[in-house]
Amino acid sequence: MYKAEKLNNKIHYFESDISHIPLPEKFTYPFCYEPHTLSVMASEIVKRHISENIDEYSEAKDGKMFGVLIIRDKQGKTGFLAAYSGLLNNRNDHPFFVPPVYDLLNPDGYFKAEEKRISDINKKIGALESDPDYISLKKDFNILIIESDREIAEFKELMKAKKILRDRKRNNLDENCTEESLLAESRFLKAEFKRLQKKLSDKIEKLKENLQQYEEQIRDLKKERKESSAILQRRLFDSFRMKNAKGEVKGLCDIFGTTAIKFPPAGSGECCAPKLLQYAYIHNLKPVAMAEFWIGESPKSIIRKEGNYYPSCTGKCGPILSFMLQGLDVESNPVENIKQPESLEVIYEDNNIIVINKPQGMLSVPGKNNTVSALEILKQNTDYQDLNVYAVHRLDMATSGLLMFAKGEESYKRFQSLFAEHNIEKHYIAVLDGLIQKNQGIIDLPLSSDYLERPKQKVDFENGKRAITIFKVISAEKGKTRIDFMPVTGRTHQLRMHSSHISGLDTPILGDELYGKKDKRLYLHSYSMRFIHPFTQKEIYIVKDADF
Repeated sequence: MYKAEKLNNKIHYFESDISHIPLPEKFTYPFCYEPHTLSVMASEIVKRHISENIDEYSEAKDGKMFGVLIIRDKQGKTGFLAAYSGLLNNRNDHPFFVPPVYDLLNPDGYFKAEEKRISDINKKIGALESDPDYISLKKDFNILIIESDREIAEFKELMKAKKILRDRKRNNLDENCTEESLLAESRFLKAEFKRLQKKLSDKIEKLKENLQQYEEQIRDLKKERKESSAILQRRLFDSFRMKNAKGEVKGLCDIFGTTAIKFPPAGSGECCAPKLLQYAYIHNLKPVAMAEFWIGESPKSIIRKEGNYYPSCTGKCGPILSFMLQGLDVESNPVENIKQPESLEVIYEDNNIIVINKPQGMLSVPGKNNTVSALEILKQNTDYQDLNVYAVHRLDMATSGLLMFAKGEESYKRFQSLFAEHNIEKHYIAVLDGLIQKNQGIIDLPLSSDYLERPKQKVDFENGKRAITIFKVISAEKGKTRIDFMPVTGRTHQLRMHSSHISGLDTPILGDELYGKKDKRLYLHSYSMRFIHPFTQKEIYIVKDADF
């Protein structure tokens, strides 16, 4: 199906005739795309190569992102490059794939030498923290603090008891018990208390001085490690000299310096897309199209399915690709090109709320891109221009169905409370891209934002917010499952994550290009709401069936 150029085995050519396949007019928009035919063909070649050499690429079975870049060489011949993110079997020099932008594994390089120095600092810290004398000192110090507190507390109780006894004796003073003798006893006890405090304080200080000798060494070493790591990290990122199609060059720190996060996240520059583009620019190859796909098992937190295509990550690759693609004629963001209706279908309305049928592909409220939102369309409606209209909740851009807006601030507060307190029963209809084992059940998986791949979410048992979904299968045929979802909570992408994740239904919603595969649309629709109206106290039941 392909052959590698003899003088450069990083460039692969298609052996089959591809002259009938038109090249794309513009380069792939990396954050939302459908892979070009040639990208798919190249991806299949890479998958086959990995399968045939699995011993060399055994780590791929555990899960790894791969990418292909369709290029035209100096002679105008079409071929492709291949890459993997990070390391593969602890190597970055597999002949079939392009090299890294910067070789972190070079044993003679600055990074390796500094890494060893930091490792030596870690060993020193570890040796000090595990020193038997240090451990014994910490133990003795903690025991002394506890014992000191106990002795002082006991002496205070003694002083308190003695004072009570002296107060009683004052009622029966005689030559054997005078006011002067009582005052002398009080002064003596107070002096004894101060002597006890000083004795214990001296003991504590002496131990503390011995302990501080260790702790100051550990603190100084940790400070040195932190400073060395920061310097190394900055120098490392500046060693990634990224190129773009205009011939400009920038280090990663300069690229990220103009963004909100200011400093590159760990692993920046090591993903497939930057590797592929960098190699193409260095070797005067013209980028034509690209695609990234997953091979192997899915990670435990994020959604990755074997063989599926994925957009580039926005956290690490967003700023880098924004620079590297300058000078190429790149496709526009397809999300911004969706034609939006000028009016919305109102399903229910009263003095307090408006419930519309939001089309798929429309934002609920204004976002970062230039697309029109449902809230903006409502505000432009002459019937609502004199009202303060608020979105009570939201639906994903790709999700269609019932969306509630409040008329005025008081209505907004009351209806938002219904959602916050889970007093609105909502149901969604979805079509899953596959068959599942259970007919009904409950999914309970905590979710948090994947800050490197916004707007994606991830399962996060440590810091995630609890997310609960009740599901019931309606029908299953032709490899698809029609299902009813009732979300108990309302987390971002909750139904999409609970469907796709391996610990959920392990079957993505049809058309979910974030967590599954792209289709005509995302087959997810909010079709019913049931609640007690906070103003009229009447039960309201609103239904709008899906059109799929």
